Amino acid sequence: MRPTQRLFWFALGWTLLGLLAALNNWLPAGWSQPEWQPQLSKVWQISTATLLFLLLFDVVAVRRMAAPTVRRSHSESLALGVWSVVELELLHRYRRPVSIEVHDHYPGDCEAEHALQNGRLQPRQGTAFRYRVRAKQRGNHDFGLTDLLLPSPMGFWQRRLLVGTPSRVKVYPNFAAVSNYAMMSMEQQSSQLGIRLQQRRGEGMEFQQLREFRQGDSLRQIDWNASARLRKLISKEYQDEKDQQILFLVDCGRRMRSKDGDHSHLDHALNAMLLMSYAALKQGDAVGLLSFGGDDRWLKPVKGVANLSKILNCVYDVDASTRASDYNTAIRALMTRHQKRALVVLLSNIRDENVDDLKPALSLLRKKHLVMVANLEEPELHELLEQPIHQFQDALRYAGTKLYLERRQAVTRAFNHSGIHTVNSTPQMMPVALINKYFEVKREGLL
Repeated sequence: MRPTQRLFWFALGWTLLGLLAALNNWLPAGWSQPEWQPQLSKVWQISTATLLFLLLFDVVAVRRMAAPTVRRSHSESLALGVWSVVELELLHRYRRPVSIEVHDHYPGDCEAEHALQNGRLQPRQGTAFRYRVRAKQRGNHDFGLTDLLLPSPMGFWQRRLLVGTPSRVKVYPNFAAVSNYAMMSMEQQSSQLGIRLQQRRGEGMEFQQLREFRQGDSLRQIDWNASARLRKLISKEYQDEKDQQILFLVDCGRRMRSKDGDHSHLDHALNAMLLMSYAALKQGDAVGLLSFGGDDRWLKPVKGVANLSKILNCVYDVDASTRASDYNTAIRALMTRHQKRALVVLLSNIRDENVDDLKPALSLLRKKHLVMVANLEEPELHELLEQPIHQFQDALRYAGTKLYLERRQAVTRAFNHSGIHTVNSTPQMMPVALINKYFEVKREGLL
């Protein structure tokens, strides 16, 4: 219970009236008392009793008012960094209009627009309040109770009420790219996202069907027996091999805590993994993952687009730790858990100081699997190279950045010479670069 501005003004008027009534005590000796002084004292006494009665009556009245019922509705899952609407429905039985102040206790890791609102409850009618939230971190987030300020009938007091029930929401990686990808065909999505479908160097690994010869078909595609029977040229059509295994090694170490805008490198890595996972599941391949360097999790390969939710639920609350990543232990754990040949995609932020430890582990992994390293680059480094040089410190910064990038390029060349495929990209462009490489592997039959 707290006083309102109306009570403040009433109290101020009552105080001024009391000061006027008490002037006779302050008059010097010999001064005559004004004629209105006795009447004013009686008025002040009556107003004191009346005000106390009204305040007491107003307190009792607001305490007897039944608390409204609040129902909160929102999506059970949110996408990281995407605005979502939360609705509060207030149900009551008041017989008169009531002004009310509503503040919903949204999760601390979210930002909100218009979470504090003023409204008016109409007699015996439900009222809805809406506001927007945007999650800044993945994982489980909890909504608390709803805070209401209910005015008393005479407006002297405001009663604070905590009503409703807490609720939980899951914040997933931003899978908007996956949703858009699902609504378009593979070719349309490829052209709109910049994913390039390269020409085959040969036919696919699996026979699909026979069809009439088309201009541009190679002579090796012609089925001469079928052509002789039908007396026209018939070509064999092949498709990319299905039922292949794709495994993601997701680095959750301290390097992945680097920020690119509002999101960490781990957030961008998970977005890229989801897009490639959808493409692989759509192609009929099986997708699994192993996270390391923080919260270690294992998901054995699953097939079918419907199982994309399993991948989401496995990684939506994974966070980057402050520990250094142990690549050797992670790779040995992967080889122990999965024996069948697979395309292993390592999502990390690799620097030249990691090569001595990482290269032997990747060479061991390459003996049985096809290895791809997806290396996230800091876009700030390329921005530093574009800044003008005016002072000696600017020149030192430019030279240091250039040397650092050249060392990273040397790491990439060392991997390529070892037969390890590499994808180097900024976090924003990693999804497209990664899926480009996946299609290239599929079409060249490397797996």
